[in-house]
Amino acid sequence: MDSNRYRRGSAAIEFAILAPVFLMFLLGVMDFGRLMWSNVTLARAVNVAARCASVNTTTCGTTALIQTYAVGQAWGLGLAAANFVPSVQTCGNQVIGTMSFVFVIPWFYGTTDPVGTSQTMSLTATACVAA
Repeated sequence: MDSNRYRRGSAAIEFAILAPVFLMFLLGVMDFGRLMWSNVTLARAVNVAARCASVNTTTCGTTALIQTYAVGQAWGLGLAAANFVPSVQTCGNQVIGTMSFVFVIPWFYGTTDPVGTSQTMSLTATACVAA
């Protein structure tokens, strides 16, 4: 009977040791997934905005229209028009998009800053489509 009680106690101790590690790993995977989703969404928004600037001059005829179109394509990121910089280059119509990604988990990106300013990562995407 006593050995049963000790087994229950050891299971509680093992859980107390492993649960935080497992939780950090799980939240880290979720934060990394958010990072990848944000990067892909930014790249897609830049790509379709550059294509729109080259193909559809009615919808994307000016810099402001291209920026507005890119913001509309960056679903869920909450970016402003200033995050997208369209220009005409030798390769065609180029759009550069930038955003600041903030990690939710403070220990994931190796931060020692309690304010959280070092928990950010700058993401940049560039697309150029010939006219």
